[in-house]
Amino acid sequence: MKEKNTKIPDSKELEKEIGEFLAKKFGDNVKVISPINLPQHLSMEDSAEYPPKSREINFDLKPEELVNYLDQYIVQQDTAKAILSTKICTHFNRIKMLRKLSEEQNEMVGSIKNNVLMIGPTGVGKTYMIKLIAKKIGVPFVKGDATKFSETGYVGGDVEDLVRDLVREADGDIELAQYGIIYIDEIDKIASSNNFIGADVSRTGVQRALLKPMEETDVEIKVAHDPISMIQEIERFRKTGKRDDRSINTKNILFIMSGAFSELSEIIHKRIVDKGIGFGAKLSSGKEDFEILKLIRSEDLIKFGFESEFVGRLPVRAVFEKLTEENLFQILESPNNPIILGKKLDYAAYGIDIKFDQKALRLLATEAFDENTGARGLVSAIERALLMFEKSLPSLGINQFPVTEMVVKNPEKIRKEYYVTAGSHEVAKEFQRLLEEEKAFIRDYVQINSRHFSEKYGLTLTPSRIEVVANFYSTHIMDVGTVIRRIKFYYDEIKEIELYFFKNHDINIVLEEDAIDFIIEQFSTTSVNVDDFFKQLSKDFELGLKLVRDKTGRNRFFITKKALLDPENYLSELIKNELKMTK
Repeated sequence: MKEKNTKIPDSKELEKEIGEFLAKKFGDNVKVISPINLPQHLSMEDSAEYPPKSREINFDLKPEELVNYLDQYIVQQDTAKAILSTKICTHFNRIKMLRKLSEEQNEMVGSIKNNVLMIGPTGVGKTYMIKLIAKKIGVPFVKGDATKFSETGYVGGDVEDLVRDLVREADGDIELAQYGIIYIDEIDKIASSNNFIGADVSRTGVQRALLKPMEETDVEIKVAHDPISMIQEIERFRKTGKRDDRSINTKNILFIMSGAFSELSEIIHKRIVDKGIGFGAKLSSGKEDFEILKLIRSEDLIKFGFESEFVGRLPVRAVFEKLTEENLFQILESPNNPIILGKKLDYAAYGIDIKFDQKALRLLATEAFDENTGARGLVSAIERALLMFEKSLPSLGINQFPVTEMVVKNPEKIRKEYYVTAGSHEVAKEFQRLLEEEKAFIRDYVQINSRHFSEKYGLTLTPSRIEVVANFYSTHIMDVGTVIRRIKFYYDEIKEIELYFFKNHDINIVLEEDAIDFIIEQFSTTSVNVDDFFKQLSKDFELGLKLVRDKTGRNRFFITKKALLDPENYLSELIKNELKMTK
C-alpha cells in the first residue's frame, strides 16, 4: 500500500492546483480570485476598539431621592414628578434585581415594562424632566419626533433608528444601550382620526411599527441602506475577520411618549357626563383640563385614535399641568434654571457680569405668560428685553450689568443712557445691590435644603460654609449642585494637605473648619492651588511646630483661620503656652 502524504498544502498551493484543474476543464472562462489577506491576530489597539468594553449598570436610586433631585430644577408638576420618579426607579431597580436571577426565575417572573405616556401642554417641562432623569441615572437617552415618522408613511426603519441611536449615545456599548431611554415627542400627532381616511393608514402604521420595540425585539446594529454603516462593517471585518451580526435587544429599553393631546379632555368629559346620566353625577363646566385629564382611561386614548395594542404598551400615564405666571417667575428665580444661567454665559463671553433684580424677573414672567407657550416663552421674553444690550454693551468696555425693572420696562431708553452712565458709580452701586440680594437668596436656599445637600454631597454645611457657597455661586456661572460639588472637591484636597504635611514633616496638623472655608475661598477667588498652599503652609509652620514638638513631645496641632492669617503670633502663643505647661 502506497504511503499517503500527510503534509497539508498551504493556501497558495491549493489555489494553484484548483486553478490548473479549472483551466483544463473550463479554459479561461473560470478563474480563482485570491481572498483578502486578513491578520490572524488583532493588535492591542484593534482589540480595544472592538468590541467596546461594557460599563456596569449600577442603579440604586429610590423614588424619593429622584423626586428631590427633580425639585431642584423643575417648578410645580408634583404629580408628574412622583409618577415618573416612582415608575422609572422601579424599572431600573427591577432590572438590577433580575440580572441576579437565573434564566428560569426570569421566565417565571415575566416582563412588563413601565413605558410612560406624558400628557400636557407645550412648555411645561416634559422633555426637560426626562433629560434630567436620564442624566441622573446615567443611561443613554435619545429623542425622536413622532411627526417625522408620520410624514414618511410606514417607517419601521425610522423607529429602529432610534434604537440604534442609543448605541451611538453609549459610545458603542451595546450592553449599556440596552438599558437606555427612548423619548418620542408629539405622539398625539400619530393618532388616527374619524374625519380622515387616506392619511390614517400611515399613522396607524407608525403605531404598529412601535409595538415590537416597545415590548421586546432584536434590532440589527447595521443598516443596509446606510453607506456609513456599511463602511464601518467593512472596517470591522478587515480588523477581525468576522461579520458584524450584532443586535440590540429592546426588552429593557424604556419608552416614554409625550404630547399635548389638546382634544383629549373633551373625550374624557363626554365619557364622564354620559355615564352620569340617570345617576345624578355631574362634572363642573369650570373644571380645569388638568383635573379632567387626571381621570384618563385607556378607552379615552383609543377613542382619541390609538390602537388598543399601542395603548396597552403605555401602562403609566403622567399628566402635566399648565404653568401659571407665578410658576414662570419661580422658574426664573430658581438658582438652577438654565435660562438665566445661559444668559449669564452669553454676557460672560464679553467679560460682562450680569445680575437680575426680582422685579425684573417678575415682569419677564408676566410677558412670557402672555405668550401662552409655557416656559418656552421665558426665553423669547428675555431676548426681547436684553438683545439690544447684548449688542451694545460689549463695545462700551463695561464689566457689570444690573438688570433692573426699568431695563425690562424701557430697554431702549436705558440702553441709550448706558452710553453716558456705563461704568458710573450709580451703575456699580446698583450692581452691588443685586449681587448682595443674590447672595442672600442663595444663603436662604441652601439653608432650607442643607440636609438634602449634606447627604447628597457628603459635605457638612455649616453657616460659614453656606456663606462660601453663596459667594462662590455669585462669582461663578454654575447651578447650586455643581457649586457644592466643586467645594466638596476643594474640601477633599485640603484634607489631603494634612496627610502630605505629616508625610513630609512628621507633624500631625488638623485644619479647623473655619480654616478650611478660608482656604476654599482662596482657591475659588485667586490663582492659589494646592501645591502653592502646601508650600506656604510648610514655610509658615514647619520650623515652629517642630520646635514645639522637640521641646514638649506634642505632635498634634489645630490650625485655625486666625492662625493662617497670622502664623507668627499663633506660633509665639503656642510656644509660650507649651513652655508654661512644662514648668
